[in-house]
Amino acid sequence: MSTASLPANPDPSPGPQHIAIIMDGNGRWAKARRLPRVAGHRRGADAVRKIIRGAGELGVPVLTLFAFSTENWTRPADEVSDLMGLLRHYLRNELEELGRNGARLRVIGDRDRLARDIVRDIADAETRTRSNTRIDVNICINYGSRDEILRATRNLARRVAAGEIAADRIDEAAFERELLTAGVPDPDLLIRTSGEQRISNFLLWQCAYAEFVFVDTLWPDFGKEHLEQAIAEFRKRERRYGGVGT
Repeated sequence: MSTASLPANPDPSPGPQHIAIIMDGNGRWAKARRLPRVAGHRRGADAVRKIIRGAGELGVPVLTLFAFSTENWTRPADEVSDLMGLLRHYLRNELEELGRNGARLRVIGDRDRLARDIVRDIADAETRTRSNTRIDVNICINYGSRDEILRATRNLARRVAAGEIAADRIDEAAFERELLTAGVPDPDLLIRTSGEQRISNFLLWQCAYAEFVFVDTLWPDFGKEHLEQAIAEFRKRERRYGGVGT
């Protein structure tokens, strides 16, 4: 796969400024090698490390990774346990690597269902990486976009009922402040690996005008060169935001 220099972006604004990735294919990677699924998840964690480094080297300011959805709790209990174990390992052992990459970590999702030690590790990791400025890395854990939108709607309804805000004053900015991604710019580019072509309840509001790139490569095999190709594809596209193109 070519790693030639990226083409110039035809859009006058540089980009992408924010890349979101649905990391898919760990299980199929393991199955193809007759390995347990956890082996695929471990290799997937290695790919996370490579992509954070690669995105920083490519000058991407914001990277968001979909690690564990609200629907993933329905997987077999031993697989969920393995995933939570990998999460603990990552949060406790990757802080130096994140620091070397200048990565500031933020975990996005509902923490109420996570184990208390994981919640503590998340808070510690976010605090210890707060001063890093090269790239913002958001990892979505126990995240579901429909749930996020419902929570935001309920919060605004409570505020209206309490007289804190008038219903007719609720605009997009007010709604976005209630989302779990408050303060994070919307993705310009959404990538999904493994050949699947759906977004699986991920950043539904935020990806309203994102460009989608679907790649056949399984997540454990996804590297910087694949990220470069996706960026190159993004830069070929004309983003019209509902208007008329040039």
